[in-house]
Amino acid sequence: MTDPRPTSAFDPGNTDPAVTGRLVDVLDQLAASPGVRRLRAWAHERLAAAAGERTLDVGSGTGSETLVLATAVGPDGTALGLEPHPGLRAVAEQRAAEAGSRARYLDGDALALPLPDADLDAVRCERVLQHLADPARAVAEMARVLRPGGRAALLDTDWSTFLIHPASPAIRSALATVVQDAAATPDAGRRLAEWSADAGLAVDATASEVLLHDHRSVTWPLVQMIGGEAVTRGLITEAQRDRLYEELAAAAERGAFHLSVTMFAVAAHRPR
Repeated sequence: MTDPRPTSAFDPGNTDPAVTGRLVDVLDQLAASPGVRRLRAWAHERLAAAAGERTLDVGSGTGSETLVLATAVGPDGTALGLEPHPGLRAVAEQRAAEAGSRARYLDGDALALPLPDADLDAVRCERVLQHLADPARAVAEMARVLRPGGRAALLDTDWSTFLIHPASPAIRSALATVVQDAAATPDAGRRLAEWSADAGLAVDATASEVLLHDHRSVTWPLVQMIGGEAVTRGLITEAQRDRLYEELAAAAERGAFHLSVTMFAVAAHRPR
């Protein structure tokens, strides 16, 4: 995913294999979330990629949704995944090869898509715009490469909806600060329709899902990334972080753990 901030784990310059491994773990666990799966299914249904079409997945990450597009467009179609992070792109390419998929992955920038005008039938973009300082420009780029009648599906998180329990008010505030500051545009989810309309796209439908973490399958890599960053920034101490992890683990064991954030989606098309 394109990200101009070199401190972000998703920045293409952050090639540490350990960091990439943690990103893959987080993305894989989030992909298994029922809420993510439902919203992705909603978006694919409205995107309606068909045999022979040209499609693009902007910020394709580990490549899972580009594989879905590749299956939909078949051998006569094209499914491209744009991913500037070399570690994630390598994982996507390996998984595509293992699946025998025709999906292809490209290096590139969401703010300047390496495609000509009106080149695509469908484009999707998931949890990328939150990482961009100029997300409206990225949506305008997606509108540019769509042919008249082409479809777009945009999905993103609104980090102001982040909730975690149990944690003291001070710890909750520190963690909320971390997750909101980690995104260049933390309110991206609520602005998808606005950016789509401003780019000249016609908004056809909107949807949302609360990504509620099951206490039996907590995304611990995500929790640990947030807690670790809070310590690094001096918002909490190591002792507070360790106590937080203990309290959350104990709550998960008895079914009292809560972690959620709301994700939104927009389906749109370029008018003919």
